[in-house]
Amino acid sequence: MKPKQRQAAILEHLQQFGKTAVDDLAAHFATTGTTIRKDLTLLEEEGAVIRTYGGVVLSREEGDQPIDRKTHINTGKKLRIARAAIQEIQDGDSLIFDAGSTVMQMVPFLSQFNNITVMTNSLHIVNALVELDNDQTILMPGGTYRKKSSSFHGSLAESAFDKFNFDKLFIGADGVDLDGGVTTFNEVHGVSQAMCKAAERIFLLVDSSKFGRKSPNVVCHLSKVDTLITDRGLSQQYRDAIEKLGIRIILVGEDDE
Repeated sequence: MKPKQRQAAILEHLQQFGKTAVDDLAAHFATTGTTIRKDLTLLEEEGAVIRTYGGVVLSREEGDQPIDRKTHINTGKKLRIARAAIQEIQDGDSLIFDAGSTVMQMVPFLSQFNNITVMTNSLHIVNALVELDNDQTILMPGGTYRKKSSSFHGSLAESAFDKFNFDKLFIGADGVDLDGGVTTFNEVHGVSQAMCKAAERIFLLVDSSKFGRKSPNVVCHLSKVDTLITDRGLSQQYRDAIEKLGIRIILVGEDDE
């Protein structure tokens, strides 16, 4: 595992399990304590973690990681989820893409469509869409640029989505809880709520590690989701509970290449 990937995975681990001893991290990632300490030093300099005696904990900003770092977490699962999500799109669809790292994996596969409309608040996704050689309409809201997520937020962005109605929204999450719903660490989550209101159908794209986490800001209740696309690591308990809500579930595995 490359250093950047391991550092992103360390943050993911801390987000899930909380304060962790350095030796436990070394064992989990099958590396030396020296290597882990180097990783933690870099993460501490970035303000992502706080070192404690013999261990480490996330900083106050916790799971709200920069989008460039999130792309290194569970990349294989995210790519398989993105491939499955593409199967839900047809020419002529009007789509909303949120600024999440899993949704971003869908963009290269959009080259097969010749008549789609995509609205997104993600600058990364807009740039990637421009590179595609197909006939598409790209819409982008205004708003305040947020460097960490490379996206636009605020009242201007929210009001832009209020003016449209789209067929499908593809959205990620930092946490999915049966009671708390679809949640995020991002404090400027109002634009995600506006996206949900503007879409006829909501597709939630998350890997199974996100289930059971309850991040501070609620995007929508699970009952608002039409289709969940995740990996086969989803527990039977969550699967049964989600299906009772009438949500369609698509599970992907390593054989879905």
